[in-house]
Amino acid sequence: MSFDVAQIREDFPILHQEVHGKPLAYLDNAATAQKPRQVIDALARFYERDNGAVHRAVHALGARSTEAYEGARATVARSLGATDPREVVFVRGTTEAINLVAAAWGRSRVASGDELVITEMEHHSNIVPWQLLCDAVGARLRVVPVNDRGELLLEELDAILGAGTRLVAVTHVSNVLGTLNPVREIVERAHAAGALVLVDGAQGVPHMPVDVRELGCDFYAFSGHKVFAPTGIGALWARREILEELGPWQGGGGMIASVSFEKTTWAGVPERFEAGSPNTGGAVGLAAALEYLEAAGPGAVERHERALVEYAEPALRAIPGLRLIGEPADRASVLSFVMDGIHAHDLGTILDREGVAVRAGHHCAQPLMERYGVPATVRASFALYNTREDVDALVAGLHAAREIFGA
Repeated sequence: MSFDVAQIREDFPILHQEVHGKPLAYLDNAATAQKPRQVIDALARFYERDNGAVHRAVHALGARSTEAYEGARATVARSLGATDPREVVFVRGTTEAINLVAAAWGRSRVASGDELVITEMEHHSNIVPWQLLCDAVGARLRVVPVNDRGELLLEELDAILGAGTRLVAVTHVSNVLGTLNPVREIVERAHAAGALVLVDGAQGVPHMPVDVRELGCDFYAFSGHKVFAPTGIGALWARREILEELGPWQGGGGMIASVSFEKTTWAGVPERFEAGSPNTGGAVGLAAALEYLEAAGPGAVERHERALVEYAEPALRAIPGLRLIGEPADRASVLSFVMDGIHAHDLGTILDREGVAVRAGHHCAQPLMERYGVPATVRASFALYNTREDVDALVAGLHAAREIFGA
């Protein structure tokens, strides 16, 4: 389908409501995105007609469920530009994907004295698992700083990379600043030093075309609920040769080839990393969401959202006392700000009364908040269904807050 925001909005039932008597302007997409009717219907059809145990049952429902589950895996691979569906591991979301890599890869590949590299703009999900790994094996965590504009200081990365660097973990897009990082360049520098690269794509896949082969990374993780799919589902893409070398990170059913009291052998990839009964319905919903995004056109979605940012940025700057956090030259669909004399949580509450849904807090990025000297920000984040009218409602709500607080 051609990109038509009015038509797209018709696909999202939740948007057509009032909040506190005002039309809903949903601008909290970096936290979780809404679901189109196509995804809701796909879930309903699966549970009404096809639900069964995957990879095990010999009956018709089991066969249909297995086909749907593995078909979803192929859809995820295609959406990421991957050629082999078996490079896709289903997980609960980005957080679990990163923990999987830290456990299955990190515990066997990182030793005392080695170094892992992250950046100052990472989400807690791309900080804490690496801290835990470093604590467990005696490795060292290094951090690439950001400048005042909210851009990575790549010369600092060059200074950090060395023979002991095992992995660089970096977000594709900052969930606070909206910074679109030069992942391909980072990958080239890391690989030249002999390190692997993991990309947190939670804010990437929903907003732009992603091709893991073009990026050149070794691991790429994203969450379904941020890309218009259900909660509790996501995916880790990893190079097949890396996955084949790794042992499991969780034990149970579905990830074994054989079990005896003396010895257990593992299934092949990716089943080796998917212990227990999978979230088949979630996978079906994820595939439907990615197909919806593919039909909308990821490139068209990116252009639409960038136009909204370009429209919103000067309007926000014109509000007295408002300060945008970060001014990256390449910004995706996120704007964070603070306002003199009004706490971020109070501002978020007032905006809610005006029908505008934003996020207020540290956004699971406390080190970045400390970097900018603020305890919290208000974050407006856009998706393919947002409009200039949503931005206008945000601006009007901020002016209303200034009047309330006399700012």
